[in-house]
This record gives sequence, C-alpha cells and structure tokens, in this order.
Amino acid sequence: MSNKQLLAVIELGGYPDFTPIYQNLGYQVTMETKMRKVLKLLKKVEPAIIVAEFNFQSDFRDRTSSIESMMSMVERFSNTQVIIFYDKEYHAQLAKLQARFNFHSCLSFPIDESALALAVEQVNQQA
Repeated sequence: MSNKQLLAVIELGGYPDFTPIYQNLGYQVTMETKMRKVLKLLKKVEPAIIVAEFNFQSDFRDRTSSIESMMSMVERFSNTQVIIFYDKEYHAQLAKLQARFNFHSCLSFPIDESALALAVEQVNQQA
C-alpha cells in the first residue's frame, strides 16, 4: 500500500469518480464532501495532492469560495500540490485566486481524464 496521500474534496460533484486514476498512479485516496471536515483533516495530515472544486459563492462577504480557507492552511505545507476543478463561467473569479495562491493545475469541466492523470503524474515527478 502506498503512503502517498491524495485528498479529494468533492463538495458538489456531478462528475465521474476519479479514484481509479489516483490509485493507479500510486495514491491512497481520502474523500471529503464538507470543507469543515477538510480543514479538520489538514490539521492531522499533509497530503501530497489535494484535488478540489472551485465553487464560486457570491454570498460570501469576505471571500469567493471555501477554497480560500483551505489554501490558508495548505500554504504552511511545503510539499502539498493543489489541483482545482472549475466551471469555465467562473474563470475570472478563479483567476483572482490564482493571483493569490499557487495551484499546480486548474482543469475546467468536463474534466479530461488524461489531463488529470498528467497533472497528477507531474506532481509525482516533482516529488
């Protein structure tokens, strides 16, 4: 069993389960559906990769999505890479986050499985 950890944050979903891709590339996968649980988990573990959805939320007063809360914790980790899934209609909002945070890759829906596998492989090569 691999000790490389991948955290998949699936708040809305509506796309295929990519767990087999992650496992085929040697990752042990943990899935969470609530950012509150993700933040709690990140106090205990430092995953090699986090794959998360960017869900623009205009009702947030001080931020654009829950990704910002997660990234404030991830910034402390030296080796964690983040891959973001996003809707093309929210590219402008995501670009604002990209100016503040370092994401390994940002993939728009529908997710191309080969592009996702390539992004994960690139993290492997950097490790």
